[in-house]
Formats: sequence, structure tokens, C-alpha cells
Amino acid sequence: MNEIKQISSLQNPLVKKIFSLKEKSRDRKKSGLFVLEGVREFNLAIKGKYHIETIFFHGPLMPIEKVRTLIQDLETPPNVIEVSKEVYQKLAHRETTEGMLALAKSKSHNLMEFPLNGKHPLILVAEAPEKPGNIGALLRTADAANLDGVLIANPKGDLYNPNIVRSSIGCIFTVNIATGTSEEIIHFLKENEIAIYCAALSSSKIYTSIDFRGANAIVVGTEATGLSEEWLKNASDNILIPMEGEIDSMNVSVSAAILIFEAKRQRAF
Repeated sequence: MNEIKQISSLQNPLVKKIFSLKEKSRDRKKSGLFVLEGVREFNLAIKGKYHIETIFFHGPLMPIEKVRTLIQDLETPPNVIEVSKEVYQKLAHRETTEGMLALAKSKSHNLMEFPLNGKHPLILVAEAPEKPGNIGALLRTADAANLDGVLIANPKGDLYNPNIVRSSIGCIFTVNIATGTSEEIIHFLKENEIAIYCAALSSSKIYTSIDFRGANAIVVGTEATGLSEEWLKNASDNILIPMEGEIDSMNVSVSAAILIFEAKRQRAF
């Protein structure tokens, strides 16, 4: 392990850099770096083959011996910096992240590099999701169902927004993710002979009547406006979840989970 440095001042340039990376998408994109918090997220990032550049730890919460254990098997040891309580409290979103943060390098999520494993992939597509909490929940569902991946069409922000990393509880590191325009993703799915099932209210079939055992993409839109016409006109079928109450829609992550696990049920998990 490299020599352990120490930072106790809030005016330290590196502290300012971390704060800027947490707050500004522009800085994350320019530097190719993002901030993650906590041991669970750190371990999942390592499992997802993310490169960790620097670890920051607060000794009373995270003993140096534990830091050494976390990084002992890494091919390229990260820089390790101990921070004061004042600095840690400034940088950490919550004090329950066990006293550590890390700077990691982001990935490109290029659609052309999206892996298609096997003959019958099951993919979730989300068009223009805006709320970090919803995106995080979609990624958690994708991880729980062991989907082949998630495609985000017309993304509204960058995936490494700390609120997305946090709300996904690290599943952003465990799920194959790619982004692109709706047009690009539709072309990608058709080119790979993947059926497109769009969650929509009009001209739709009940989701349990669909055979999800082939190569399929389940497509969901925003709660406010649903899917764009571009998706609906290219759908293999529109599908809906019957509802018996007064409302006609649910949270997008809940709807996606219902559709995904019906597909998993048909595939005998």
C-alpha cells in the first residue's frame, strides 16, 4: 500500500475536488471520476471491475487495518488518505457509510459494447428516466432478476450522480448498462432480433398473456408522460398491468418489477 497521507482542512484542493464531483455532472464527465461511499458499494465496484483511484477513510469509523484488507487483492493499489472528522462529515452523505469514500473511474456505457449473452436475453429499457431514486430502483430490480442488462434511452443526466449510485445500493456496478437515443436503441434491438414489449395503456395486451421466453426487451417510460410515440409504433406488442383502483399507473420501478418477474416466472427463474 502506498504511503498514507492525511487531510484535515476543508480548504484542501482535493476536498474541494471531491465536493465538486458530487455536485456537478459537468465535472464528473470532464474528469471521468465519480464518488462512491461505503464498504458495500466499494466491494461491488471492485466486483464490477471499476478502477479505484483514491480511498478516503476516517480512522475512528474505519480502522486502517480494514482498509488494508479491502484493497489487499487489487492489482493497482489506490492512493489512501486519512481524513479528519470535519472533512469526513463534509464529504459523506451519511455517517452510516462506515467511514470511507472513494474516487473511481467511470465507464463509457457505449451501446455498441453492450454484451448480449445467450440466445434469449431479457433486457429492461427505460426511456428518459429523470428521478435518481427511480433509476436506482430500476437497477436494483435488474440486479435482483439477474437481467442481461439495462438500456437507458435519452438519458436526462449522468449515471454517476451520487443519488443514483446511492439509491441503487451499488447495483449500478453489477448490471450491464448502456445508453443511447431511442432511435439507436430501437435499431439495436431490432438488429439483434429482440422483441420489444412497451408498457402502455392504449392498444395493449395484459402482460400475463405475453410469451416472454424468447429474446425480449421490456420498455417503460416516465410516470408523467409514458413512452414516446417512437417506441409505441415500433413495439412488438404494448402491454399493461390491470389495475382495480382509481388510478391508472404505478411507480415506474414497481411496474417494471412486476413485468420483469413475470418474464422470470415464465423462464422458470
